[in-house]
Amino acid sequence: MHICLLANEIFAWGKIGGFGRATRMIGRELVKRGFEVTAIIPRRNNQKPLEYLDGMRVLGFAFRNPFSAFRLYKEANADIYHSEEPSFGTFLAMIAMPGRKHIITFQNTRRLEDWLANLRYPSLNQMQVLTDWLYEDNPFTHYAIHHANGLFTAAKFMRSRAKEIYHLIQEPEFLPTPVDIPQRIQKSVTPFVCFVSRLDRLKRPEYFLQLAQSFPEVRFIAVGKSRDPLYEQSLRDRFSGLSNLSMPGMIDPFQSNELSQILGQSWILANTSPTEGLPLAFVEAAAHHCAILSALDPDGFTTNYGVQVTGNDFGAGLRKLLDHDFWRVQASKGYEYVSSTFSTEKSIDQHIRIYQSLF
Repeated sequence: MHICLLANEIFAWGKIGGFGRATRMIGRELVKRGFEVTAIIPRRNNQKPLEYLDGMRVLGFAFRNPFSAFRLYKEANADIYHSEEPSFGTFLAMIAMPGRKHIITFQNTRRLEDWLANLRYPSLNQMQVLTDWLYEDNPFTHYAIHHANGLFTAAKFMRSRAKEIYHLIQEPEFLPTPVDIPQRIQKSVTPFVCFVSRLDRLKRPEYFLQLAQSFPEVRFIAVGKSRDPLYEQSLRDRFSGLSNLSMPGMIDPFQSNELSQILGQSWILANTSPTEGLPLAFVEAAAHHCAILSALDPDGFTTNYGVQVTGNDFGAGLRKLLDHDFWRVQASKGYEYVSSTFSTEKSIDQHIRIYQSLF
């Protein structure tokens, strides 16, 4: 069986988002199971029109000309076209290959207020946000959603949101993203808090860095980089004097196990963004016995497996988690849930059952 993954990004060639990481993990694991996998994405940086990645064939098109992908959908000649988040590309694939199966996973269905938040705090500029908005949310995308052979969400709370936004008859099915569950971890003997995300304005990394200022007895690490180098440099200049803070930049989890080691040592994962779907970092952190500290509570991850922040008082939330090792209690519950739901084996098995059910 040949699966074609449609996505706006994949974790390679300088692109480091959670959607892209999920797409690459799914493709990688399907290849391991003997599937032929093609990914079709917009070209980034030095990416060539044809690349090979983890056994996948990756076809790239010019982002400024999405119609050029039409030929690639035909060239892929796949049995199933699986969109990791619906877009205009989903519609084009349906038109290009009408006799094939087309399914969609909603990774982060955005409401109007989410798009407006992106406009207020753009990663690069507002034009980039408007371009993404137009590509992902338009009448053609809505048409594709209503004519797909299967609809799924990467988070449970997205089921009702997708139904509401796209006026669906029923809620999509929950389809978890695969996450590797480490066999062994070694926690730090002293308090250790990590941040794993882009250092973009929308993610509000300054709240995390201010925590490091307020808790000199706690070790902090901010893993990630910004799409705006000047903004990232301003953060580094402002907080460079903190001896309890390290900022190693982006760590590629497909090239080394360094990120897994950091999560394994960490007690708590802090997320300071005001808008998210279900971040892959939440799931991975729980898989490494980390508690969650966030103002958001997707699928109950924060309230059930950490502490939810109110009024942007991340310091109060951190104190609660550290008090009497409450983080251990919450982290243990998160590990049990993620192991039973998101493990790579369970997730890919579910993907394969869905693919097979289409024929």
